[in-house]
Amino acid sequence: MSRSSEKSPADLVLGVEGLDVGVGTGVRAVRDVSLGVRRGEAVGLVGESGSGKTLTCRSVLGVLPQGCRVTGGRITLAAAHGDHDHDHERTELTALSRKQWDAVRGRRVAAVFQDPASYLNPSLTVGRQLAEQLRVGQGLSRTQARTRAVELFAAVGLHRPADLYHQYPHELSGGMLQRVLIAIAVSCAPELLIADEATTALDVVVQAEIIELLRTLREERGLALLLVTHDLAVVAETCDRVVVMYAGEIVEDGPTADVLAAPAHPYTEALLKVASLGDWGRRDLEVIPGRPPQSGAETAGCRFADRCAYANADCGAGPVALRTREDGRRSRCLRPLAASAPVTAAAETTVGAPV
Repeated sequence: MSRSSEKSPADLVLGVEGLDVGVGTGVRAVRDVSLGVRRGEAVGLVGESGSGKTLTCRSVLGVLPQGCRVTGGRITLAAAHGDHDHDHERTELTALSRKQWDAVRGRRVAAVFQDPASYLNPSLTVGRQLAEQLRVGQGLSRTQARTRAVELFAAVGLHRPADLYHQYPHELSGGMLQRVLIAIAVSCAPELLIADEATTALDVVVQAEIIELLRTLREERGLALLLVTHDLAVVAETCDRVVVMYAGEIVEDGPTADVLAAPAHPYTEALLKVASLGDWGRRDLEVIPGRPPQSGAETAGCRFADRCAYANADCGAGPVALRTREDGRRSRCLRPLAASAPVTAAAETTVGAPV
């Protein structure tokens, strides 16, 4: 994992500030989410199903499901590579028209999802699908696109890429299909790659290979990687920082090694207890008691309080802010766990400014 000491504003590829996502009429499924991903950095976004992590990422991609919409906040993207005349300008993604999105999605921001077969056309060879992306995204000729497609298949570790060019999706394994999708995603040299549960359905050997591939591409190309997963072992292996979401809110954010070694929020601690991570893999199966609040349901205080072993009356008295601690980490807890540094009196963090 790369931990750059350089933290200039120009390194911030993705900045999300105060993001709210509404579902239907009046339901806040994502609440005041702020996070950033820097060039060459991998950030893990974790949480249970329904935590808001996928809606957050789909907001960044401009592909929210029907009935969902961004109702507040900003999502910005750094100027394109090599655009030295506009080094300090950022693209406001939430303000883009459909036509403007065509120049961004797949070119500057790309994504890889779970179940790669559902994102490929079964009636076209995988080579043709990659070549078409290259022709549209980079303006290559048919011959140039075919040559480049074979090169990209080789770059993502697919054997006999010239032969594979002519194969159909149903002829390839799940791991091979995921590599094809990664080749398509990076074909136009995006600044940001979002991987949403991209290793979930793969066996452990193939999963490890895909994780290593993502790491290599990030290091070689300077990609900013936002990795959405429920698997803390994948986060530990891949990510420089981790952002933990619960019931639509960020509850903790910090360097991966620090958060996993000494979580500040009780929800993060609970996730670690149920994860198959290191010594936890030898424990009897544990579950987090209770259920998260319904999506969009309003609570008077901490949204985790009903499931928290440490909660007291203060936790339900009013909203709990996401605060920046003395060590630079962020936590949404009135009583951060004893193993962690104390919370400062600072107000809520305003980010795109990751720790």
